[in-house]
Amino acid sequence: MSVDLPSSDPTEVAVSIVVPVRNEADNVAPLIAEIAAALDGRWAYEIIYVNDGSTDATADRIAAIMKARANLRQIRHAGSAGQSAAVRSGVRAARGAVVATLDGDGQNNPAFLPDLISAIEKGGDRIGLVAGQRIGRKDTGFKKLQSRIANGVRNAILRDGTRDTGCGLKAFRRDVFLMMPYFDGLHRFLPALVRREGYEIAYVDVIDRPRHSGVSNYGFFDRLWIGIMDLAGVWWLIRRKKPTPVATEVTSHD
Repeated sequence: MSVDLPSSDPTEVAVSIVVPVRNEADNVAPLIAEIAAALDGRWAYEIIYVNDGSTDATADRIAAIMKARANLRQIRHAGSAGQSAAVRSGVRAARGAVVATLDGDGQNNPAFLPDLISAIEKGGDRIGLVAGQRIGRKDTGFKKLQSRIANGVRNAILRDGTRDTGCGLKAFRRDVFLMMPYFDGLHRFLPALVRREGYEIAYVDVIDRPRHSGVSNYGFFDRLWIGIMDLAGVWWLIRRKKPTPVATEVTSHD
């Protein structure tokens, strides 16, 4: 499904929560309940589940909850296109000026969403991204090693000042995200690309936890090999960035 613009629904939405999922049927209901518990009464928000080609009951579980929850939406990819594509589809469909993301497996605790959203709002025009930084990770030792190597190589080359870009908990301004050049793996390079656009980054420590059920569907090889071509491409983009000119329209009254 191609989604180019936010829905025309007139309901005012301040924050859009984007959750990319593939084959996470058993995690859908618990995570939605936790998101609601964290945000109800604090912001006018919507939850956008991007179903990235799931072959299990994920679509049906989301659809069932949509009947009772008007602020829940589902975007479906006909086939799996990857996590970056799923995040991008969700952001493009979002109605909120602020977008927050989290993984659909339950490892990212929605209780930290208010901290991320508050930080992006308080940062004003200066802050383009608030990135969650995991502490007390519950992954296996091998996955932790993969992430440590990937983050170390990326930071040494890009110098983005971020120790953990793989955490799914992030908040950013929708317009800033849509400035970014799109490529597979974009979500792992957001700090470097946000800095490239002249914005600052804020950080929030978040506590990791085990996934509710199922197995990991995204990112196994990315954690180990980081995507050398993508890394080189982002380095090139940063090097080639030119200052954005100040543009004003001249009218007959000027």
